[in-house]
Amino acid sequence: MKNSFQIIAFDADDTLWVNEPYYRETEQKFYRLMTDIIPENKLTEEFYKTEVGNLPLYGYGAKGHTLSMIETALRVSNNKVTNQTIQAIIDFGKELINKPVVLLNGVEKVLQALHEKDKKLIVVTKGDLLDQERKLANSGLKKYFHHIEIVSDKNQSDYLKLLEKLNVPPEKFLMIGNSRKSDIIPVVAIGGYAIYVPYHTSWQHEEAAKIESNHCIEVENINEVLTHLKISY
Repeated sequence: MKNSFQIIAFDADDTLWVNEPYYRETEQKFYRLMTDIIPENKLTEEFYKTEVGNLPLYGYGAKGHTLSMIETALRVSNNKVTNQTIQAIIDFGKELINKPVVLLNGVEKVLQALHEKDKKLIVVTKGDLLDQERKLANSGLKKYFHHIEIVSDKNQSDYLKLLEKLNVPPEKFLMIGNSRKSDIIPVVAIGGYAIYVPYHTSWQHEEAAKIESNHCIEVENINEVLTHLKISY
């Protein structure tokens, strides 16, 4: 892969730090809470349907996740869940928001190496503004980034708007992330470059098939990014 990018962008959740396992942990608490009302496999289906249906309204993030749990609980119980159950779900959501920011292995080393080579680094992440700002502040990584972009979604038009704002042509833009759907496919589609760094778990809504393109590569871990960009550390 070439090494002449004007901008190197990183996804945040499950690329820089742990995120998805916290959501799965929260969902398991929700399923256990509702076990006397509906079987887990059925509740899983109902909750996924609710959450995806609410994305245009709430967007991505812990707050929408919590509201979707409450909505699902009310629907599957015919509005018979107790106030205590609703309060428990709210508490699950607050616990999710307050989870510690745990960096993934190799992340800071990679960012430091790129920063020392005067590469212009940015974060492009979707989700709740306050939640993402909090995680970035608590991560200790903000010092490495030239620009932070928190968006409601990541599709071709979102990336084109960002590149226009930054005055960077697509062929000079590299996106690094763990979601083919959000970080890889739309960037390649507009003529940019991408590096896919898989994470061991992902939300099914973010899953997409592998694409074949000379504008993207897949690596086993984030440390390989430096090798492909010919950056020593």
